[in-house]
Amino acid sequence: MTKVVAALIWQSGRFLICRRPAHKTRGLLWEFVGGKVENGETKQQALIRECKEELAVTVRVDDLYMKVVHPYPDMTVELSLFNAAITDGTPQLLEHCEIRWITPDEIDRFDFCPADVEILAKLKADYAQVKSAPPAPTSK
Repeated sequence: MTKVVAALIWQSGRFLICRRPAHKTRGLLWEFVGGKVENGETKQQALIRECKEELAVTVRVDDLYMKVVHPYPDMTVELSLFNAAITDGTPQLLEHCEIRWITPDEIDRFDFCPADVEILAKLKADYAQVKSAPPAPTSK
């Protein structure tokens, strides 16, 4: 099983997604930034390295949002998605062919890697709960 990490990075009510290059496996599908954990790395170290390599940003890795196991024809991945925040830099296209900031309402407009489907469903459900919550009381 291949251990993979990814970052859920929010900015102004939108989260970051990246489009895989056409020549890679699962080419032109959308995903969260991240990649494989190398020998001797913690998941957090791998995610920091991958964000630097793929987007030229430094991230702070926070708590685990969700973990899924997904079988692909060529490998089975254990994908750990962490909440993360950019602490330095602006995302650049070093590895991907496109990046976007989207809201959970926009998820269905994009074709994502199959391993992300369960995570995206949770994101939509979590966002729907937040949107339907009553407004916070105001103090007088």
